[in-house]
Amino acid sequence: MSLTFDVLASDGSARAGRLTLTHGRVDTPVFMPVGTYGAVKAMAPDELVALEAQIILGNTFHLWLRPGMDVIGAHKGLHRFMNWPRPLLTDSGGFQVYSLGAMRKISEEGVQFASPINGDRLFLTPEESMRIQGALNSDIAMVFDECTPYLIDQRVATADEAGTSMRLSLRWAQRSAAEFNRVGAGCGNNLFGIVQGGMFETLRDESLAGLLEIDFHGYAIGGLSVGEPKEDMLRILTHTAPQLPVNAPRYLMGVGTPEDLIAAIALGIDMFDCVLPTRNARNGWLFTRFGDLKLRNSRYRADVAPLDETCGCPTCRSFSRSYLHHLQQVNEILGARLNTIHNLYYYLDLMRQTRAAIVEHRFAAFQADFARDRARGI
Repeated sequence: MSLTFDVLASDGSARAGRLTLTHGRVDTPVFMPVGTYGAVKAMAPDELVALEAQIILGNTFHLWLRPGMDVIGAHKGLHRFMNWPRPLLTDSGGFQVYSLGAMRKISEEGVQFASPINGDRLFLTPEESMRIQGALNSDIAMVFDECTPYLIDQRVATADEAGTSMRLSLRWAQRSAAEFNRVGAGCGNNLFGIVQGGMFETLRDESLAGLLEIDFHGYAIGGLSVGEPKEDMLRILTHTAPQLPVNAPRYLMGVGTPEDLIAAIALGIDMFDCVLPTRNARNGWLFTRFGDLKLRNSRYRADVAPLDETCGCPTCRSFSRSYLHHLQQVNEILGARLNTIHNLYYYLDLMRQTRAAIVEHRFAAFQADFARDRARGI
C-alpha cells in the first residue's frame, strides 16, 4: 500500500499527524531510532516496542555490504531478518558515500568506491539503490542523492559547486523514481525525495521545484548538520521547511539535538532521525529534561539520585547516577544498554509531549517551558 498522511491538528506551523504505512501507523512528529546494521545499538526489538518506538531507520549502504542482499532476501526483507514488526525507513546510501571522502569517485552514472570492509571495487547508482531498498522491503525508501558538502578542500562550498551537486541529485532523483516505478511496490512501499542545495536558498528552491515535478510520497531536507554553523542550518531550515507540501510528510534528515527537533517542529517538520541519543549514550552523555548529564564526571561517583527524577524510563526508575557512573568507569556493557534505554525514552517521550501540546494548542508555551528547563541544568 502507499502511505496515507493526515494532519490531525496544527498550532502555528507545528503539526500533529498520522502516517499510515504497510507495517503500521506512525504518529507525528516522530523520532526514528537509527538501526545502521539492522539493529539499534544495544537494543532488542521488543525493548524498542516497549519504549513505543513506532518506526526505525535502516542503512542501505551498510546492509548492502554486510550481510548482503542474498541473506536479507532469504528472509524476504529487513523486517523479518531483524524481527521488527513495525514500519521501517531506509536511507539511500548517499550520505554514506559522501562520508567516504577521497575513497569515492562521483560520475553522472553513480559512485564508484572501494569497500571499506575488504577494498572491493563497488558501484552504486540510483537504480541499484532502489533495487537494494526493494530487497530490504522498507515502508519508506529514499532517493539516491549526493549530499552536498559544506566544506570542499577546507573551504566553504561555492554556489556553483553546491548548484552542480544539487542538479546531479535532481537527475538521480528522476532516475530513482523511474526505477522505483518500474519495479513496483516491491521497491519499498513509498519513495521520498530529498531537497539539497547547500547553504543557498535559491538552490533549495530550485531543488524543491524539481522534486515537485517528479512527485513523491514525502519530502526530506538533506545536507544539513554536515559541519555548517548552527545559524546557517536554522536559516536554511526556516526558509525551506514551510515550502514543503502541506499534504505530505516532511522529514529532516540526520538532525539532531533536542533543541534542534523542537525548533524544526515549530517550522512544520514531521519526521527526524539521528544517531545522537544512541551514540552519546554509549559515551556516558545523557539527555534529560534539565539539560545534559555527563556520567564520567566524578561528581556523580556517590550521587544516589536518578538521572532525571521526572523521567519514567526503566533506567531512571531503577538505578542511581552513582551506579551508572560506575558502569561507565568500568566499561560495563550494561551501562551502555541502560544509558541507551534512557536516551531513546527521552527522545520518544519528547515527541509524545510535543504531539500532545500541538493537539491541545499550547505548543508555544510548551516550547518556552522546554527551553527554560533545559537551560536550568542538572
